[in-house]
Amino acid sequence: MRFCWLITLALGIFSVCVQAQTLPDSKVSRTPPGAVLASDTPKLKMSLTQAPAGAPHIVVVLLDDVGFAAASTFGGPIPTPALDRLAAAGLRYNRFHTTAICSPTRAALLTGRNPHAVGVGAVLNTPSPYPGYQGLMPRSAATVAEILRQNGYATAAFGKWHLAPEWESSPAGPFDRWPLRQGFDHFYGFLPAETDQYAPTLVQDATLIPAPARPAYHLTEDLAERAIGWMQQQRSIAPARPFFVYFAPGATHAPLQVPRSWIERFRGQFDQGWDRLREASFARQQELGVIPPNTILTPRPTDLPAWDSLSLEQRRVASRLMETYAGFLAHTDAQIARMLDALQAMQILENTLFVYIVGDNGGSGEGAVDGSINYMANLQGIPPDFRQTIKHLEKIGGPEVHAAYNAGWAWALNTPFQWMKQIASHLGGTRNAMVVSWPKRITTAGGLRSQFAFVSDIAPTLLDAAGIAAPATVNGVTQQPIDGASLMPTFDDPRAPSPRRTQYFNVYGNRAIYHDGWMASAFRGRAPWNVRTPISGSILEDRWELYHLDQDFSQARDVAQDNPQKLAELQALFWHEAGRNQVLPLIDNAQTDGLPHLSSGRRQYVYYAGSRGIPEMQGPPVMFHSHTLTARVRLAASQRGGVIAAYGGVAGGWALFIDQRRQPVYVYKYSETEVYRVVGRRLSARDSVIQVEFDYGKPMTGGPATAKLLVDDRNSTTLKIPRTMPFLFSIHENFDVGTDTGGAVVADYAKNSVFDGDLQSVTIDIR
Repeated sequence: MRFCWLITLALGIFSVCVQAQTLPDSKVSRTPPGAVLASDTPKLKMSLTQAPAGAPHIVVVLLDDVGFAAASTFGGPIPTPALDRLAAAGLRYNRFHTTAICSPTRAALLTGRNPHAVGVGAVLNTPSPYPGYQGLMPRSAATVAEILRQNGYATAAFGKWHLAPEWESSPAGPFDRWPLRQGFDHFYGFLPAETDQYAPTLVQDATLIPAPARPAYHLTEDLAERAIGWMQQQRSIAPARPFFVYFAPGATHAPLQVPRSWIERFRGQFDQGWDRLREASFARQQELGVIPPNTILTPRPTDLPAWDSLSLEQRRVASRLMETYAGFLAHTDAQIARMLDALQAMQILENTLFVYIVGDNGGSGEGAVDGSINYMANLQGIPPDFRQTIKHLEKIGGPEVHAAYNAGWAWALNTPFQWMKQIASHLGGTRNAMVVSWPKRITTAGGLRSQFAFVSDIAPTLLDAAGIAAPATVNGVTQQPIDGASLMPTFDDPRAPSPRRTQYFNVYGNRAIYHDGWMASAFRGRAPWNVRTPISGSILEDRWELYHLDQDFSQARDVAQDNPQKLAELQALFWHEAGRNQVLPLIDNAQTDGLPHLSSGRRQYVYYAGSRGIPEMQGPPVMFHSHTLTARVRLAASQRGGVIAAYGGVAGGWALFIDQRRQPVYVYKYSETEVYRVVGRRLSARDSVIQVEFDYGKPMTGGPATAKLLVDDRNSTTLKIPRTMPFLFSIHENFDVGTDTGGAVVADYAKNSVFDGDLQSVTIDIR
């Protein structure tokens, strides 16, 4: 039949051709009326958007939770050879400032605007329904990535994002504030504040993916490999096109996780404690010249114990935690070195502007006074059990625990300043080390710069270096003014004026205002390790301090009593800047009323296989509420099951799964050391209904609960859970159906394993 059709078609074509040849010329229309021939049409000249001639490649590295005095480049105890290498070829900045907490720092860095002015005045875990705190970066504040992309740059982000609110961070979107809609061509990393370094909740572009299944996997190494591979790909395919890489690993945010070999490098190096470590770092800083000779070493906060007052057991735990942190930072710096080597091998390091910001805020005290192998429990007011901590001491740094170091170490690693992360009123929270290298452009290699600078200065510096003016409109939207100023003048002149005269700071009501060498500061009074402690007194009654920073590098001398007029001027200036930048109303706790939530307005939640990657706090509200989970499944004779539903991860959570013997198991994990489980009867090869009835004794107390497991309405043993987590298991794990993304709640099943039977539905009824 097909052969006949081809013959017919050929004969038809032949007939038309013969007729055309036999017709007179006057009756043959060689050009149909209205037709336009290619020969009559001018060709369009097409080309890709070109970056300005000579524009450098750009790499911005932003580490997480690293104090000013952690890295050896700035006098700290932890060797950072990659940072040393860049400093030798570039410049160290010793008066660079962040916002004292992560999301606002990242928003200011990428947009060049003040954080509240772009709606990110708090971390994205704790937004509030006010313009400056809701966590929704507007289109009127295009990122530097978007501007560079529209001007001929290839752009990619690797690592931590933390700029999408939780209700927009599930696979359901919307994706407006994910990296690919904020100017990046490619993204590989994670969306929340932190992640497990061995079992991360990974996103590639806009898709949740499992972590690579290979032995000895570590996220920071993976991120470096991905970044290097992407840069090499760009260099191979489009060598004339410059690229912008934003590299923001989860390191060194808790959980502190790093290969054991890196921890062992520091065995015994911190047994002297944080008081002596701080003194030694201060001496090295003076010797290196990264602080002025007349700098005063500020005293330890009264809430932090002296090292000598600790018991031998407490010191043993604290030393191991600090050894782990040191290994984590050194390991991270080694991955940056790999990126530098790759740039050099591609022969483009000479014309690469490399900005290495050592921390998005000061060292973190969120591990509390005693440190912890489960710091989320600490943050919820659950003190560590030293018997369990000692028992698991050698597991610190590995995949089984989520450790955080003592607040005393954070204070020591912020030498010579007061306070730490969250405390935006004082330099221990806001002053971070920074190195900038650009061999082709910076001729005063190895220099030190002491101009007052803020994180919002980075974006205009990058645009200035690339020769690109900040646009008035982006994608049809009028842009709000850029608050930052370029640091380029400081590249050539160590005496160049500071790029800014004024900068406000505010996190959870801890606030300050800088102007022309002076700083006024107001601390709300709550230590950063007591986040669940109510703050007493009105925010308007806070005591203000005054410091002349041009003469007092470490913010050590409060001169408010001697300069009441100057203090009054700065207080008035703070209110002016606060009003101009959406800082008002001043709030010291998250106020979530009125914010979107994926589970609001329902009491029944029905999920199907493949419902995964839902941020823990956006999942069904099973925390605090008694509930029934009903799963409808079918297993063929050859199938073994797997995870039906999971909530949380390694540090704590719950999971319903079918084990290798085809038995349903419900497990509740209060912590790494406290796990409760109940096992049901073996499933046959037919449809089954599995139910878990979870009942709180007293909801929202963190008190006891019971869990009853039923298979086809037949009772199993009732599980008694003596205590439950009072608020949350983590800030980075997910609620998943048919799998368990991120870290597995228990080792009974492999991480990212997928249910291999027919999972028809999982229904959760809130009772």
